[in-house]
Amino acid sequence: MVGVEKTSHIETNLGPHGLGDPDDRSLRKVETEILIPKKMRDKAKAENCLSEVKDFHKCCKENGVLLVMKCRKENNKMKECLTHWYRNPEFISKCTDEYLEERSEYRRTGIKKKDKIMKV
Repeated sequence: MVGVEKTSHIETNLGPHGLGDPDDRSLRKVETEILIPKKMRDKAKAENCLSEVKDFHKCCKENGVLLVMKCRKENNKMKECLTHWYRNPEFISKCTDEYLEERSEYRRTGIKKKDKIMKV
């Protein structure tokens, strides 16, 4: 088969570090189903539901094995708060945009966000 070129399914624009196109805003299934929801959970726990999370953790520490029985109220408050944010369209959009910016920066520089924080 002389003269027949094989085409690859790999993108032609792999960016400056071969990590993907920094300007590509399309999302893979793993990003929409795992990575962005993880970012949402972490952000909601650390920023939006901080007092509810702290109350639940405090109750757990104080009650040890009995936490299942004794911390229902705190657990329900925490879950209610987190669920509110998981369903909030603006919050979803904000987390998605932040994820895409971090991914774009990584593709441009080759440095992960965690690595940048550690070097500072």
